[in-house]
Amino acid sequence: MKRIPVVMSACILLVFGCAQNSKSASEVQKIIEQAENMTLEELAQKAIEESNGKTFYGVGNSSRGKSALPLFIAYLKTIDPQYTLNFEWQQPKNNKIFDQLTSDSLKQTGTFAMTLIQDGNQIESKMVKTGVLDTFIPKDWAVANGVSTQGDYLALQTLNKVFMYNNTGSKTYTNCWDFVAPGEHGLFMDIDSEIVGKNFLYMLTKNEYAQNLKAAFEQLPAAKQAALQGTIDDLAEDAKNLGLGENGKYALAWIKLWVESYNAVEDDGPICNTLVNRSATDQFGLLVYSKLRSVQESDSVSKNNVTVAAYQDGYEGMGGYGYCHYLFVTDNSPLPWTACAFIAYMTCTVDGFSAWGKDMGGYSSNVVVAKGTEAQYNHAASGDRGYDWWVGEGKLVLEDPEYCANVAFTVGSWIELLSKYKGQ
Repeated sequence: MKRIPVVMSACILLVFGCAQNSKSASEVQKIIEQAENMTLEELAQKAIEESNGKTFYGVGNSSRGKSALPLFIAYLKTIDPQYTLNFEWQQPKNNKIFDQLTSDSLKQTGTFAMTLIQDGNQIESKMVKTGVLDTFIPKDWAVANGVSTQGDYLALQTLNKVFMYNNTGSKTYTNCWDFVAPGEHGLFMDIDSEIVGKNFLYMLTKNEYAQNLKAAFEQLPAAKQAALQGTIDDLAEDAKNLGLGENGKYALAWIKLWVESYNAVEDDGPICNTLVNRSATDQFGLLVYSKLRSVQESDSVSKNNVTVAAYQDGYEGMGGYGYCHYLFVTDNSPLPWTACAFIAYMTCTVDGFSAWGKDMGGYSSNVVVAKGTEAQYNHAASGDRGYDWWVGEGKLVLEDPEYCANVAFTVGSWIELLSKYKGQ
């Protein structure tokens, strides 16, 4: 396996080998092979020829696909003013998107033309290896990022979930271990409700992140270290049995303390609504950074009532975690040319990405679009320090689908036991 050294790191593109090479190429894969050598303008022409007057069905983990499609249609109309396209965008809840796509794949010609999907672990095992989804890397995207287009996953964006706390009281959190200290109970989407949260915990056991946890632990005052040291020591044998590195016990300790202490909430929206209220004194959560965009200011509610932990001077350790929204064409797509054109439009133009890029906390995988998005919307003025800061100083833990898949049975089973006995 190879890795492509792009700016957006492992979360953007990962090679899993060509799982479908063992069978002959499908008709959609043949179209993708042609499409990857075409510019956006050439793909747009193909889309117009294929889908004029038809209906486009998309499915995704982000509702904003519904906002991006009208922009795409408007773009195609600049080429052919007579072009029309009806559309429907579905957003399954509770991780049902995998079942929905699998069911649709059983048809000779599917309903869904493409998908925007998260959770690299399940994508690799349930969608790509099984031949349900096909990767398409736009030529313009590859040129902008200076990479090959062969055999990789394409991300629309990286999202970050970050530690935030209500600052109306006297409590502060200056180290990522503070969030798992005795008596702390963070607000967090349950790991069985949103699987990327479980991937976050998997990633902590990777050597580089386990090392970061150890380094942050060593910066704690002696009294705080003493309160946690017993748990770390108790998990040394488990770390060895799970095949983790020398610092694996720090990762397992943080995971154990977190899983046993967090208060599960059904969605990041309610977590944000709670934390920004003046009454939520000393509460904290791990949630999508972009949720701050929707806060309606009032006497009791304000974004100023929360502090992003990693933005504090002297903060130690991880500031949160990052995961990707990936784009794929369904292997039985009814409109594969239009799907490819839509994917190229979203990943290769600022306007195409604007459904997400207009708000902070979502970072385009296309370095040119990322720069253009910031130039147009100036999220820095709202306090967003940007992708490069988050993966650098912010020590964002990035989802690596390959690593998650490798430890899903070992570390995953260990976490399942923690969840099963939580509260007992």
